[in-house]
Amino acid sequence: MIREGILDALTLLWHRDASVMDAAIRSVWVSALAVSAASFAGIGTGLLLARKAIPGRSLLVVLFRVGMAMPTVLIGLLCYAVLSRRGPLGGFELLYTTWAIVIGEFFLALPIVTTWTHGAIRRLDPRVSETARTLGAGPVQRAITYLRETRLAIALAVLTAFARCFTELGIAMMVGGNICGRTRTLTTATALETARGEFARGVAMSLILLLIALLVTVAVASLSRADRETMT
Repeated sequence: MIREGILDALTLLWHRDASVMDAAIRSVWVSALAVSAASFAGIGTGLLLARKAIPGRSLLVVLFRVGMAMPTVLIGLLCYAVLSRRGPLGGFELLYTTWAIVIGEFFLALPIVTTWTHGAIRRLDPRVSETARTLGAGPVQRAITYLRETRLAIALAVLTAFARCFTELGIAMMVGGNICGRTRTLTTATALETARGEFARGVAMSLILLLIALLVTVAVASLSRADRETMT
């Protein structure tokens, strides 16, 4: 069954099956949009927590670390409560749309980017900050220096967040509804097709998930090698 499923899946991919390609494209752009927004917010937040003594900083750092381990179904449940008709954002009618999935995945990716950025900047050699101050660098220039010195860790955080969002199931199922042609992603479609007995389609979508995971791994390895070459 597995052998036939893989062969049939490769046939579906070769012929660019419409349902498989639709779910794949939606998964990519939804995750990319969510991670882009989370990176914009998370990098700035991580930098702020690492370099500014703001009230409640320790508590915020702990909360972001806890957020990294939060189950996706819990994030989906909270987003459902907020976006449902009885929720505070119910008037926008975002529930069971792709934008609801983007919002949910944003909160999935934000703790990852924030925590890794904060940790990387906190681990910086103190001489980096001292040198920047000695050279007369202003707050913005110092911030750019910190981010430049931690670019590998931040890039790894972004890639990890994308991989987590791209392969998650709970959020997409709970706030997206797995609606064909509208909110169906690779993970929700894989679960549905397998439950319906369409094993080949499920395998085809799983192969795409595996391919994306492989590309992320290659990107991480390339970044690590480039950083080592730069240091040497």
